Amino acid sequence: MTNQIDWVALAIFVFFFALVTVMGFVAARWKTGEVGAHLDEWGLGGRQFGTWITWFLVGGDFYTAYTVIAVPALVYAVGAYGFFALPYTIIVYPFVFAVMPVLWKRAHAAGHVTAADVVYATYDSRILELAVALTGIVATMPYIALQLIGMEVVIKAMGLSGELPIVAAFVILALYTYSSGLRAPALIAFVKDIMIYIVVLVAVVVVPARLGGYGAVFSAANDAFVAKGGNTGLLLKPEQMLAYATLALGSALAAFMYPHTLTGVFASKSADTIRKNAILLPAYTLLLGLIALLGYMAYAAQIKVASPNDVVPTLFKTLFPSWFAGFAFAAIGIGALVPAAVMSIGAANLFTRNVWKSYVDPGISHAGEASVAKITSLVVKVGALAFILFLPTQYALDLQLLGGLWILQTLPALVFGLYTRWFRAESLLLGWAVGICWGSWTAWSNGLKPLASITFGGAAHTFYVGLGALALNIVVAVVATFVVSWISPDAKRSVTAGP
Repeated sequence: MTNQIDWVALAIFVFFFALVTVMGFVAARWKTGEVGAHLDEWGLGGRQFGTWITWFLVGGDFYTAYTVIAVPALVYAVGAYGFFALPYTIIVYPFVFAVMPVLWKRAHAAGHVTAADVVYATYDSRILELAVALTGIVATMPYIALQLIGMEVVIKAMGLSGELPIVAAFVILALYTYSSGLRAPALIAFVKDIMIYIVVLVAVVVVPARLGGYGAVFSAANDAFVAKGGNTGLLLKPEQMLAYATLALGSALAAFMYPHTLTGVFASKSADTIRKNAILLPAYTLLLGLIALLGYMAYAAQIKVASPNDVVPTLFKTLFPSWFAGFAFAAIGIGALVPAAVMSIGAANLFTRNVWKSYVDPGISHAGEASVAKITSLVVKVGALAFILFLPTQYALDLQLLGGLWILQTLPALVFGLYTRWFRAESLLLGWAVGICWGSWTAWSNGLKPLASITFGGAAHTFYVGLGALALNIVVAVVATFVVSWISPDAKRSVTAGP
């Protein structure tokens, strides 16, 4: 990519960015309820989002700008293995359909705002509540930074250099999120998702037509992978299948443990809204599959890049006129704003409810909670921006991989308590600690890679570390609960567990 500024693309980008900025501030007056009067209003949009708003919101914060950049980049780099995101986004929705309405009913009935609220109400354990809250906050920070990386890639593709454009974009994001809360990304998500759909549908028709059809696309990609060798190719190698399956399953289980996806669940107006979204959201999986194919198309277009992350911007710059490239870049840039806003709101809700209110000011008013959450959301964004400005990009990538492993360890405490009162809080806390420590140590020992190998039956088996850590977490929690129950059968159990 050249450093010459593409003024047409930049003008289109700025126009749409300005449009969503106005929408972000207007969103404060969208729907009923005073944004600053209650954390429910600022952090959950008044819990009044119906099927379509929730569909755009959850889709907007689940399928992010970095997804549009990173999935084709991984497919470009390794081939079929990069498609693990497709089965993971299929597996996740039956889980959402079965579990999230139960969680919503528990949260709605008691006024819970966060996953840690639900955990505390279930187990009456401040330590377990704090563990879940801090895990959510820490796992979210590098995830926000990844959205900045996605925006940074497209800004550089238009010829802009330096950090000022990315800082300006995030200052704008911080201001309208502070002003409008969850209503801002919910409203902007409409524009973002429609733009992404237009870009991808045009690309999957026009690009192959220019390159000789899909046969030529797959042939060029296959030739490139044959020349590259190793574990690359249009089909998975036998030794990749276990890793592929466990990575897909582990990622699916982790996806709706993150604060930003749970925020979309809590903000829904009914359990039926969540069920309908579990049925409708797989439409995004189709979109994701089409996005992934851009990685193969880059080979047919004979694109050479210094980093795989540059594949999508370079493809659009090469094959489309400047005005459409600017439209595509705007879609990706806005695609960074929606999830980044929801992520910062989810982290702010956790800090406000489960750190500030629990340990600093238990008597805080509803308006006070909203004020603390607003300030916290600004701090979270500044922290994410610091990742990009002062640390190597690889740190954000590595920490996001660890973040997925960490957030997965909160699943037993949150989900099991929706169905049974058998587990003990101290057992779940021990399982969480063992899962976090073993998973982090194993990932660190493997160079912060998400996969590890064990030798069994004379063969090496590679699997996703996060799923292995979750299995260990559950085993420890079960064993510890048996031990505690045997030693102290009359000890207090959870206080509100059960469907």
